[in-house]
Parts: sequence; structure tokens; C-alpha cells
Amino acid sequence: MQKLESYIEGKWVAGSGEGVPMIDAVSGETIALSDTSGFDFEKVLQYGRKQGDTLRRMTFQERGNMLKKLALHLTKKKKQFYEISYKTGATKIDSWIDIEGGFGNLFANASLRKVFPNQAFDVEGDPIDLSRGGRFMAHHILVPKEGVAVHINAFNFPVWGMLEKCAVNWMAGMPAVVKPATNTAFLTEAVVREIIQSGILPEGALQLISGSARSILDTVESQDVVTFTGSADTGRMLKSHKRLLQESVPFNMEADSLNASILGEDAVPGTPEFDLFIKEVRNEMTVKCGQKCTAIRRVIVPEKLVEDVQIALGKALSKVTIGDPRLKEVRMGALVSQDQVQEVRERVQDLSQTASLVYGDLEHIETIGADAKKGAFMSPILLREDKPLQNLAVHDTEAFGPVSTIMPYKNLDEAIKLSKMGKGSLVSSIATNDDQVARDYTVKAATHHGRILVINRESAKQSTGHGSPLPMLVHGGPGRAGGGEEMGGKRGIKHYMQRCAIQGSPTTLTEITGIYQPKAKYKEAEMHPFAYHWEDIKPGMSLKTHNRTLTDTDIVNFGNLTWDHFYAHTDITSLDGSIFEQRTAHGYFIISAAAGLFVYPNKGPVAANYGLEEIRFLRPMYHNDTIQVRLTCKEKVDRDQKGKELPSGIVKWYVEVFDVNAVEEEDKLVAIATILTMVQKKQTTFTEITEEVIDSALAKLNEDTQPVWGEMSPQHMVEHLETSYRIASGEIQDFEIATPEKYLDDTRATLWNYKKMPKNYNFPLYKEGELPTLKHDSLTEAKEKMKEARKAYLEFFKKNPKATNKNAVFGELTKYEWELLERKHLNHHFEQFKLF
Repeated sequence: MQKLESYIEGKWVAGSGEGVPMIDAVSGETIALSDTSGFDFEKVLQYGRKQGDTLRRMTFQERGNMLKKLALHLTKKKKQFYEISYKTGATKIDSWIDIEGGFGNLFANASLRKVFPNQAFDVEGDPIDLSRGGRFMAHHILVPKEGVAVHINAFNFPVWGMLEKCAVNWMAGMPAVVKPATNTAFLTEAVVREIIQSGILPEGALQLISGSARSILDTVESQDVVTFTGSADTGRMLKSHKRLLQESVPFNMEADSLNASILGEDAVPGTPEFDLFIKEVRNEMTVKCGQKCTAIRRVIVPEKLVEDVQIALGKALSKVTIGDPRLKEVRMGALVSQDQVQEVRERVQDLSQTASLVYGDLEHIETIGADAKKGAFMSPILLREDKPLQNLAVHDTEAFGPVSTIMPYKNLDEAIKLSKMGKGSLVSSIATNDDQVARDYTVKAATHHGRILVINRESAKQSTGHGSPLPMLVHGGPGRAGGGEEMGGKRGIKHYMQRCAIQGSPTTLTEITGIYQPKAKYKEAEMHPFAYHWEDIKPGMSLKTHNRTLTDTDIVNFGNLTWDHFYAHTDITSLDGSIFEQRTAHGYFIISAAAGLFVYPNKGPVAANYGLEEIRFLRPMYHNDTIQVRLTCKEKVDRDQKGKELPSGIVKWYVEVFDVNAVEEEDKLVAIATILTMVQKKQTTFTEITEEVIDSALAKLNEDTQPVWGEMSPQHMVEHLETSYRIASGEIQDFEIATPEKYLDDTRATLWNYKKMPKNYNFPLYKEGELPTLKHDSLTEAKEKMKEARKAYLEFFKKNPKATNKNAVFGELTKYEWELLERKHLNHHFEQFKLF
């Protein structure tokens, strides 16, 4: 029998022992053997720590783009993972939650690169002035920990469970060692194998242990982070491991909990909320066969509606078909193993000591397309506990399968009390169309639940449901649920970073943080800051402007232009008792006037005003006061290229407006603001195309020049460029655009980026796999004809600057887009023949 391999210390290896069988949950057949005998877990962790330096040095933008690239790659390969997932007992819907939900975590965390600085560490919060003069200050930074993230995961989500954690630690700059549950590790292994083969992650960023790893915590160190998902009993045992205590290793626990869903008293039969509640409970009982840490275990309903809920749930559950998850007609597959079936049965029997079984059968099960005796199948089980305040088993005992218990409540306070008796859960929900009831429940119950969902008709179509943790929300809960938090956007990433308070002068902290700190020394720019490309702008780069006097006419005109006729600007007879002494300049006029002083009028790298983050008016300015402005680069934020725009980044500028005539130092600063500009990046990928550049390249080309790729001869290449110029000038237009309409905008947008054209692309006007017949007698003649065609192209757009001509790949192109295409196209083919 084949052994499942682990990926450790840069290679795929199998254990040296006999191995433990891994069973197909549907057929009962052995899939593979799991074995980690002979593994040195201390070396595994040491390897991750050492190799993790590459990941730690990457910026947030680089890590985010890495995650996005990985998510796209895995999404293309998802079909193969579905086939494997069926063996875990999961239906297609179950697998979608696990597989594509996991990939979604990569996408979601990749997008967080936009909210982090363009560096390897984060700067948290606002600067703190520690002295009256502002020359001694503090800030907080978060740097990647220098250890490894050890993830010990449960069996129910072998893909999501891994990627929802790894996406976060990778974004933080920390490598991971993943230990999935043995029962379903074969699916995790398949995904990891594809990740490693892609080469997208730096080596050491991910290691996989496919099987038992009982001693892995024995050698963790203080810079490591351990996370656990699974049963509360196992979690508590691991949490108390002496090595964790000795080294003060952060430990995050996410444990199965007795999650509760409440039916509001207003949600009576016939209301949308009642129907939504029944649907939600049924889904949470049957999706993944109820093997979800967020599943609804306690169904808390008004005592007058217990019978209605019991009947409605029974009808809903009766429609759930069970069997081979590959079949379309099957709605619920198998539990993960026969052992799990037996454990769930035992827990149901424990609950049945006081609760009544009102739907389902522990012994009999009807299946479609599968043998109920060989597979790990089980009927949905619905229990009813009429005395939930007295009989506590329902609040203490969890059957980790398709099992829920109905219980009554007298009023909302009692419902809240019952929800809290589970001693902490990952999620609770309430179905109600009464927002006051929703508020009362949420505020009073929030102490005992990690997340609360309000179910009603307004959000129903967009709601992700009771049991769906989302990457941007924290996932975890108090008490029994483990007391930890995962995900949560930036919050989750910070779990894998070390926070450090830093103190010093504003100038020093500017250099440390990469963010300009108020009152730091300025770096006077040699040119106007708006004349620099994004890469050349540095925090602290500054410009001091000329003066401008604010006149009475300016204030009146601004009021007339904007219709802002606030009395302080227009009625000087009404100033008594106000903070104003004279006719006062509009705050927004002061900022507008400041912009007029610092804006660079010439066309340059600044592509657009991107917005305003903060603005403060510190004291009034009056007519005949004179202002001066200091513009300083505060921070740079990287930005992905989007659509038809040149690659650019965002620069945040700190704007200080001063009263030139103020006598006291503290009165000089009258307004501050942070403005954002979109600044173009340097184009360093391509050689700019000129007649001289073309002549120089063609002079190097002869009949014997061999291409680096492709089958074109030198003359084929030159004649291809000639054809392209004749298309650009409109001489050749008798062809159809090959790119489908729905992809055309995205395809055209690629002209604007700085990425090279793909090699070995088949030109759509040529027959597949064939080169066109040569038109000219020699390479020399072809060169001349190409240059004539280029001259005609340039002349055409000189006379017709607003014209567009179609291209077979990119569609209708403007003059500027043809210039972008020319630069990419000639660079592509000149590099093909080593002319550049």
C-alpha cells in the first residue's frame, strides 16, 4: 500500500514505519498509509526558522501578490481536488466550502497588502508626542516573528483549515508547518503538492506533516506560534504543554463549541424569518454532515413555537438524501470515519438520557449509490430537550455530526441565558425582523460568542449564513470555544508579528518607520516633488512654497462659487460671542489656496489627485492674512496596475499651512492635511522606441541571426513588424478581431502595464503552426519596407491624432495605445533575436 508523503526540509519523504490506514469514508476502502516514523521534528522547525528569512524580507505588497498568484494557480487546478475530496465523505457543496473557501482566504488576505505600508513591517496607530516640543516621541511597529507557525488542524476542513491560517501567517512574513488530521490528510497533501510544484512560495514557507506528530511541541521556541483547531479536550491538553509555558509560546485555540441559534418571538410560522431559520438549521445540520465547529447544536425557540419548529425541521430533514457524494441527487455524504459515527452515536445516547429523539434513526439509514454498512453514513438526528435550564447535558455534550437539539425559552432574557450556558461559542445567530430584539440579544449575549449573525428578510439574499467564517472577520470565541481569534483581516496578521514600542526624535523615527513624523527634519527636494516618479520619492522629501495673502475679495468669491455662506464668512455684524474676530476665510478655501501654492503645473509623473485622508483647521485665518505651505512626503503605498492606466503608486503628502505673520511659534501652524496623489512608476522594462533605436537594432540583424525562442527567421520577424505597422496605419484592416468581446477590455489594458509579451504566442492572422510566405527578396529589402511602413504609420496619426484602427488581438486602438503596443512589440521581437 502506498504511503502518504510529507514535505519537510525541502523534500518529499515517507515515514519508516508500517503506517496507519487512511479510509475512504464512502466505500470503506484503504486509500493510503500515513506514517511519520523517523521524522526529526526539531530539525523540521529549525529548517522553517532558517528558511523563513526570505519571507520575512519580502514587503507586504510582495507577499500579497504572492498569495494572489497562488490563489489563481490553485483555482485553475481545483477540479482534481474535488475528486479527492469525495473520499472524505464530502458532497460537491461541502467540497466547495472547503476547497474554494480555502482559496478565497488566499484572495482575501492578498487584498490586505493595500492597507499595509510598502515595507516588510507594519507601523501601528498614530505617533505619540512624549514632550511638549515634539522632539521626543514614540510609535509602535510590528515585525515578523523569527519562528514558524505550527498549525495543528482538525479533519473536517483539510483545505480551508490549512489555508485560512497559512494565508495569514504568510502575509505576516512567517513560514508554516502544517499538521493536518490524519483521517483527511490525503486531501491536504494533494493541495500542498500542487503548491510546492508551482514554485510560487519561497522554499521553507510551507512544510507538511502527513500524520502523527505527537512530539512536535517539544522543541517549539519563543518566536514560534502554535495554533490548534479541534476538540476542546485536546486543545486544553496542548495548551498546557510545558514547553509552551516555558518558552511563552503564543497559542491560539479554536475549539468545537455548542453554538446556538435563537428564533425570535416575532418570527412565527408564515414569516420569512421563520422559514429562514428552519433552512439555516437544516443546512447547519447536514452540510459537511454537521462536522463543523460552527454548526448549530442548540436550537432555542419560543416555547409556544416548539411544536411548529419540530414539525417544520422534520419536513425539511426528510428531504435530505444521503449517499455517495458524487451523485447529484445526494444532499448529504458520509462522516469522516466509522469511528466518528460511533462517537456521535454515543454522544446522542448521552443526550437522550434527558432529551427525546424526535427525528432520525441511529440504527437504520437509507443511502443512494453507496453501501450504508461500508461507508460512514448516519441519519440526521433531531433531539428535543424540554427542560434546558435543569438538564445540562445539552449545554455540555457535543455530538460532532448531523445532530441538533430543540429547546424552549419563555422570554428573550431566558434565551440569552440559555445561549450562555454553552460556556462560550464560536458563533450564535438570531432570526428576527425586530431590530430592537436583535440589539438586545447581541449586546447582552456578545460576551459569550465570537460572532453573532442576525437573520432577517432584508439580508437573506446576501447573507453568508450562520456557519461561514469570513477572512475579514475574527473567527474564535471565549470559554469552551478556545479563547482565541483567527483571521479578522489585519488583526489576524498581527498575531504572527511582534509589537515593539520605539522612542526617539521625529527625524529618527521617520527613518525607522519609513513614514514622515511631524516635526522631523525636512529633506529639501532638488526639484518639485511632483516632478519625481514614485520610486524616487522618499518620506521627508519636502517643498516650501511662496506666500499668498488672503483678500476680502477671495473670501467673498469663494462663498459665491461654493454657495457656502456661513455667517463668519459673510456677516461680520454677527461675530459677537463667536470664536471669530473678523471676516474669516473658509477652511476649504485655505486648503484650496494651499493646493494652488504647491501644485506643479507641468505634466509629469503625478497622474491624479487620489483623495484627502485628514484635514484639521487649527485656528481662524482672516482677510489680509498671509499663508505659506510646506508639502512633505509622508508615506508611499504601492498599488496594483488597473485597467487602462500606467503603473502607479500612491503618495501621501503632509500639508502644513502657516501664518507668515504670526508672532508666537504655537500660532504659526493654522491647518494640516494629508492629501493623496497617484504617481506613475518609472518604466524600466522596455527600451523606448525611436528611429535611432530601430536603426541600431536592425543593423545587428543578419540572415544567420538565430532566435532565442520561436521559429521565425530574421526576415519573417521584420516582415511581421512591417505588417503590424500597416495595420496600425489603417492600410490593412480586412480581418476580424480574434479576441472575444468579453475579454477585449482586459486584453487591451495589458498594453498599459510594464510586463513583457508572452513568448511563442501565435499571431491570429497566421495559420496555426505555419509561418507566412516571405514577401520580399531579401532581408535588406524587408528592413527598408518595414521602415517605410513605420513612417506611414507615424504620418497617419500625425494627420489623424483622434483616429482609431483595429488590431487583431487588442481591438480598436488609439494613437497612444498604438505607441504602447509598438514599444512592447518591438522590444519583444528585438529581444527574441538578441538585438537588445
